[in-house]
Amino acid sequence: MQFKTIIEPFRIKTVEPIRQTTREERERLLAEAHYNLFLLKAEDVLIDLLTDSGTGAMSSGQWAGMMLGDESYAGAKSFYKFETAVRTITNLKHVIPTHQGRAAERILFGSNLKPGDIVPNNTHFDTTRANTEYRGATALDIPIREGQDPAVILPFKGNIDLEALERTITENPGKVPLVMITVTNNSGGGQPVSMANIRAASQICRKHNVPLFLDCCRFAENAWFIKTREEGYADKTPLEIAQEMFSYVDGATMSAKKDGMANIGGFLALNDDALAQKCKNMLILTEGFPTYGGLAGYDLEAIAVGLEEVLHEDYLQYRIRSVAYLGDILTANGIPIVQPPGGHAIYIDARAMLPHIAQSEFPAWALSLALYLEGGIRSVEIGSVMFGHQPDGSEKPAAMELVRLAFPRRVYTQSHVDYLAEVLLYVNSIKENIRGVRIVEAPPVLRHFTAKMALI
Repeated sequence: MQFKTIIEPFRIKTVEPIRQTTREERERLLAEAHYNLFLLKAEDVLIDLLTDSGTGAMSSGQWAGMMLGDESYAGAKSFYKFETAVRTITNLKHVIPTHQGRAAERILFGSNLKPGDIVPNNTHFDTTRANTEYRGATALDIPIREGQDPAVILPFKGNIDLEALERTITENPGKVPLVMITVTNNSGGGQPVSMANIRAASQICRKHNVPLFLDCCRFAENAWFIKTREEGYADKTPLEIAQEMFSYVDGATMSAKKDGMANIGGFLALNDDALAQKCKNMLILTEGFPTYGGLAGYDLEAIAVGLEEVLHEDYLQYRIRSVAYLGDILTANGIPIVQPPGGHAIYIDARAMLPHIAQSEFPAWALSLALYLEGGIRSVEIGSVMFGHQPDGSEKPAAMELVRLAFPRRVYTQSHVDYLAEVLLYVNSIKENIRGVRIVEAPPVLRHFTAKMALI
């Protein structure tokens, strides 16, 4: 008998209190935070879906492993355990620890990019784009056409456009130092990338002698989608699928705060000896010695355990199903989301949900404020506030106006998800009352983190 109730594949040993606030309190708190959810205090948030990065709950195995942390400055045992865990999955030659994913991006791009270069990607996320543009290079998004239509249902909407990739490399000889594929495609609605697409992109890159990198923050979730959606992989384990994914690339960056199941950490992994040495030199300058990379030994231990646990099938099945459960409720009640539901988050199509708010008035940002005001839920805008500001100072509307509800790993229970659904349905019933917003003050780079906004 196949029962339908979603059961978390873990028991809870330690709990952290969360507190309810009143609507009046949240109205005041929003004003004090300049209508930017990043500027709220975490204690004033009931359900925090701002990000799944570093916000997960660690397991008893990870906490036990942390007690074994070797804090030696150089050559610590914990590094070699970490290195073995990464190599088991990626089979990449050089493993360089970093304190988080954006540090890996900064070191890679700082060692490999120059002004005028072009970096194709299925879709860059915010820090990847910022680190690329900081070097004077162009962060070129080339997702498949269907990936920019929230309503289209395809199994692998995160794929990179192979024709555009071939054309970009051919038409810009010497200007494409590397290609990246983000798995899963975060800016594109958490959509997975197929093995066939990764393999074909690898063939194009190798034909032109251009290295291919994975931004592999959510490699395990992507592997699960391949297992359940792509022909020929149903009988393979998530580890075997991940190993094949990495066999097609020359390197990878990772924030281990996602599918590393840890609260901090990341890595840069490479096969190229010369590039690896350049990256290690930069690592020493800004992060630390290559066997700790800005991390404590106990962090390396926690990541090593997390990289093994994240590939457990019962965990992945629960993780993906919990997100889909919420997506099914929203779809049944007419709330437009990116279809099909992603692996780590639900993405609400704010432009479709709030047609009375012009794109220049940031409908996704406005919707995220309404979710907090009415239910104490913190989410994040992935739209024209995050991606509208261009390197030349101009504004360009984002391809989609999305509100991302990112699920921390092993943190919330099914009742939290049911409450979340209830709030979303209520907000949908009063959506005509939601007003747009305008930017009052913002920095030129990654403005969504600290921008000050006002209601229109």
